[in-house]
Amino acid sequence: MGSGAGEGDPTAARAVLLVPPALEAGGATWRGRVIHIGIPVRNERETIGPLLWRIRELLYGERRQFHVFVCDDASDDGTEEALARYPRVLPLTVLRNEERRGYAASLDRLIRATLRRSGYPRRDAFVSMQGDFSDPPERLPEMLRRFEGGADLVTVARGEPEPVARRLTRAGGRLCARHLLAAPAVTDPYASLRLYRLFALERAVAAGDGPLLQYEGWAANAALLLQVWPFVRRFEEIPHDPHPLRRYRDARFRAGEQLRQLFAAGRDRALREIGRQVTDVA
Repeated sequence: MGSGAGEGDPTAARAVLLVPPALEAGGATWRGRVIHIGIPVRNERETIGPLLWRIRELLYGERRQFHVFVCDDASDDGTEEALARYPRVLPLTVLRNEERRGYAASLDRLIRATLRRSGYPRRDAFVSMQGDFSDPPERLPEMLRRFEGGADLVTVARGEPEPVARRLTRAGGRLCARHLLAAPAVTDPYASLRLYRLFALERAVAAGDGPLLQYEGWAANAALLLQVWPFVRRFEEIPHDPHPLRRYRDARFRAGEQLRQLFAAGRDRALREIGRQVTDVA
C-alpha cells in the first residue's frame, strides 16, 4: 500500500497528532461521539489536500472529535504523495487499493474500516463524501447537529439546477431502477454526501454475506441508502444551500455508464426485495 496505512495497521487509528492551540490552552473538552468521514478518491491530487484542511478547520472550530478515512483507488497522479503529509495535522487513515477497484469497492472498504475502528456504533457516525469539493464540507456542521439531535440518517436536499445529462440520467433511473428509490422523503437518492449512524451501517453489513455495494456511481449511493433504510429510526434532510465551491465534474460523468449500472441494480433480486419491503412499510 506504499506509504498509506491499511486497516490492520495498529498505528492507523491513533488520535490527533497535532492538537489545536485552543485545546492545548485548556479549552472545552471534546464531545464523546466520534465523527468518521470516509472519502474515496481517484486522481484527486489538486483537491484532496485543500478538502482535508477545510474539514480540519470546520470540525476543530466546532470542537468535534473526528477521524478521516481516505481510500486511494490506485491513483497515478500524485494523490498518494499529496496525502502523505496530512496525518501530521489531522487524524487521518489512508487506505490504498494497489489496483483500481472502483467507487463502490472503495466506499465499501471505508465503511468496514470505520466499523472496525469504532467500538460505539450507536454513538458514532459515518459521513460519506467526494474528494473533489462536489460535496461542500461546509454542510458538515449542520449535519452533525441533526445527528446529535437524534437522527440516524442525514441527507442534503437537491435544489440547484443540474446539467442536462444528469437530469436525463435521473429520469432514466426512475424507469429502470424504481425500487432503488423506495426510501420516502429523500429528494436525492443518488447523492454521495450523507451522514449515517454507524449502527444502521453495521446492521446493513450484517444483513448480507457479500459486498455491501456491487454497483458503481449513482447506483452505489442509491443501493446503500436502500439497504440502510430499514434500520433508520429517524431521518432528517437539511435544506439545500447553493455554495460557490459546488462543482459538477462533467468530464467524469458518463450518463451511459450510470444508466447501465442503474439498470443492473434494477435487476438485482435482493435489492428489489428490500425495496418491496420498504414500500410496504411506508
